[in-house]
Amino acid sequence: MTASKTVLITGTSSGIGLAAAVGAARAGWDVVATMRDPGKAGHLLAEAGAVGVGGRIHVEYLDVTDAAGIRSTVARAAAAHGGLDAVVNNAGAGVVGTIEVAGMDPVRAAMEVNYFGVVEVTRATMPHLRESKGRLVTVTSVGGVVGQPFNEAYCAAKFAVEGFMEALTSVAATVGVRVSVVEPGAVASEFVASQRLDVPALVAAAGPYGPALQAYIDRARQSFGNAQSAEEAAATIVDVLQAEEPPFRVQTSEWARGFVGGKLADVDGSAVQAVMAQWVGGA
Repeated sequence: MTASKTVLITGTSSGIGLAAAVGAARAGWDVVATMRDPGKAGHLLAEAGAVGVGGRIHVEYLDVTDAAGIRSTVARAAAAHGGLDAVVNNAGAGVVGTIEVAGMDPVRAAMEVNYFGVVEVTRATMPHLRESKGRLVTVTSVGGVVGQPFNEAYCAAKFAVEGFMEALTSVAATVGVRVSVVEPGAVASEFVASQRLDVPALVAAAGPYGPALQAYIDRARQSFGNAQSAEEAAATIVDVLQAEEPPFRVQTSEWARGFVGGKLADVDGSAVQAVMAQWVGGA
């Protein structure tokens, strides 16, 4: 990049968001690093300082479930930096459970953070991206393409985000805004730890679904034990920010590409369901 540009990134206190903020700063971007609790910015600022880009990181409060707060933060950031050249929707929250046992509250909560939060940030930032002919990058998940056991609420929200962004892409392109979704698989980050799952309690509360839930959790633990790093996943986000012609859909690893590719080629759904049956202890 020959001139500094500004990117606003949500959910930067840890994990992929933190790594993306540092990676974008190292690539020459000024980064508006937003988080729900700016008191947790210490790790981000330390990481940025360690690689000499602390001056490019500007921490701002932003709760993606607060529409008025989103508008205020976006307006303040755009005024301070002379506009926005890119936005990365990264903030998200996981939820594990099944609808019969968990009820509706986790579904609504997952949609508020993972879907409506993305829509609100997108709505608030599009005028600035239209002005700069910028780009909108949204971190979804392989769970936004492949529905996975005991992730009904999370996958529903991520599916919704993917549908929203796929529909928006052609419209945004008419005003010069490029839209992309980035799909990580298993990533070793605080996203998983932050769910603070009490596994024995979850399994006990799952009733008839307990054995299947335990099988899924055992498999998930193995998967995250071999996960890619947050820095590796974030590198894909930075690549999309830098690309002259960014694709709409991009995965962060070979495993994620294979997993998503299998679903997109699975016209009747039987191949995916055969894999998911194994995940819950089936044949």
